[in-house]
Amino acid sequence: MKALTIQNDYQSTPRTIAWLVRKNPSAVFYAKILLIIYQAARLAKKGVYGSDHWVQSSLDTIKALESVGGHLDVQNLKSLQNLDPPCVIIGNHMSVLETFVLPCLIQPLLDVTFVVKDSLIAYPFFGNVLRSRNPIVVGRANAREDFRIVLEEGQNRLKAGISVIIFPQTTRSIHFDATAFNSLGVKLAKRAKVPIIPLALKTDAWGVGKWFKDVGKIRPNLPVHFSFGESLQVQGAGKEEHQFIVKFIANKMKQWNRER
Repeated sequence: MKALTIQNDYQSTPRTIAWLVRKNPSAVFYAKILLIIYQAARLAKKGVYGSDHWVQSSLDTIKALESVGGHLDVQNLKSLQNLDPPCVIIGNHMSVLETFVLPCLIQPLLDVTFVVKDSLIAYPFFGNVLRSRNPIVVGRANAREDFRIVLEEGQNRLKAGISVIIFPQTTRSIHFDATAFNSLGVKLAKRAKVPIIPLALKTDAWGVGKWFKDVGKIRPNLPVHFSFGESLQVQGAGKEEHQFIVKFIANKMKQWNRER
């Protein structure tokens, strides 16, 4: 798994999965995830959950997914390796899996944090882990207030050399809807005068739950994709950059859907 931090691309290696695991991937995966979260939360509550721990938790999540037959495909990490940080990483939002996986892809290259919903911060154990990473917390109930928080706190993080991951959709969705993809990330990058990295992802292997949204069916047959675009510097109002990001994500989603 160390290859994720040093190579441009990554593909999970096919492996033989035990019959019992193949029949119960969700139960096996969630048992491992709960242990990862519990161990991370214990360190976070003690104030000793650092960047290396965060990366390891993220790597352990990928191992857990691969252990039940999941397949990860990472493309163009080179765009981060060639970057003069910090930056704003702007991507679509499909499931909670990206919050678990992205740290081990990005943190070894750039200090980074997320823009997250306040509901995630309130989760038992997992909330402790997120809070330890100094996220930008929004409520999603007042768009004007969220806009102010992201611009103000985002600039503070960027000035401190911390890159920001933002998912500019109103909610997670397995379908990419360009009309629900706002330009807040572009506005933040413009105001802070930092580059943008587009990010297309497909993480519906972690399904949406019927009763509890973040605990859905695990479907190892659905490949997990992360593709990083080349860096952009905002020029003018940022409309062209926003459209480029939207097109980049839409094209990747079409490609991955055809390959399924």
